[in-house]
Amino acid sequence: MIQRVQSIWLFLASLTLFLLIILPIVTKIDNNTEYWILVSGLYQKATTGTIKVEGFVALFGSILALTLLTFANIFTFRNRTLQKRLCNVVIILTVALSIWISQVVQVLPGGLTGARYNAGAFMPILTIIFTFLAHRGIRKDEQLIKSADRLR
Repeated sequence: MIQRVQSIWLFLASLTLFLLIILPIVTKIDNNTEYWILVSGLYQKATTGTIKVEGFVALFGSILALTLLTFANIFTFRNRTLQKRLCNVVIILTVALSIWISQVVQVLPGGLTGARYNAGAFMPILTIIFTFLAHRGIRKDEQLIKSADRLR
């Protein structure tokens, strides 16, 4: 109803999830070959260009669906309880997807030894923080509405 700062937090949460789709999570150089992992797959740099070694279609689809759910949550401002519940769902699903990503990263040739974590590895943490801040803003709006109703 009042919908101030939580829209910004939810937009930032959906933006960080979108950046997770674009940014690499882990890079590694093994036997003079560069590998990197995005949520869409494992890529290898070759002399002719970039080769997709393995695809992660289910992970990519899950991240995309969570991004759309987070963005759609902005527009549920008329129903604050639903918006808070969706924030909780987004946080739980982001934690689950973080665990899934940590399992997927293990497919790097030679394991994670010597691998570099890139910006994509930290995007789920930012998503959780932004969604928590949105949840807190929604709760504050509810308290403000309740206190205004008591004054009437």
